[in-house]
Amino acid sequence: MKLLHIDSSALGGNSVSRQLTERLVAQWRATDPGTVVEYLDLATDAPTHLSMDSLGFRMGPSAEGLTDVQRRENEISEKLVSQFLAADVVVVGAPMYNFSIPTQLKAWVDRVAQAGRTFTYNDKGPKGLAGGKTVIIASSRGGVYSTNPALTGLDHQESYLKTVFGFFGVTDIQVVRAEGVAMGDAAKAQALTAADVTIKALTAPAANQPEAVLAA
Repeated sequence: MKLLHIDSSALGGNSVSRQLTERLVAQWRATDPGTVVEYLDLATDAPTHLSMDSLGFRMGPSAEGLTDVQRRENEISEKLVSQFLAADVVVVGAPMYNFSIPTQLKAWVDRVAQAGRTFTYNDKGPKGLAGGKTVIIASSRGGVYSTNPALTGLDHQESYLKTVFGFFGVTDIQVVRAEGVAMGDAAKAQALTAADVTIKALTAPAANQPEAVLAA
């Protein structure tokens, strides 16, 4: 079992999403000690945003004639997409920043969203190529969006990640959510307690079986 652990919050030790991913991975490893974990901290090691040098992925004959800069950018994209594809489980720490995800997490998504690697198009439309894995989104939010109809439409964080991983062909997408963490100490404690319950359910022995179907 290979698990890719991704953090993206810029808040370091004050980050709730980092607390969630740490607990998730620790619980997963406690249940399955043989799990091999690879860690990626996008706050300190983020790929550059797409540019004319990094846009697109080139391999085979199409990689000929690249400049040194384009070749380096291509190598970054190849490393990130290969790392993602090799993982059986991907744990993504994703705080809500301005109703969406951190820019460094978006830069990572743009690198792994590669035609021919994570998706393709045929005569019926898009087809995901990265199925067969579990993605767990560790979501943190200052406010409460999931149960407030007035705020649900502002969520371009969880909704975006579910959409893009679904586009890649991932059907097992789970969410561990701590929301309302900026609404006082009591609300934050309650949110973390609720998240811990979800983490224990997701990392229970039965949940770690590849054929398990978990409730979203």
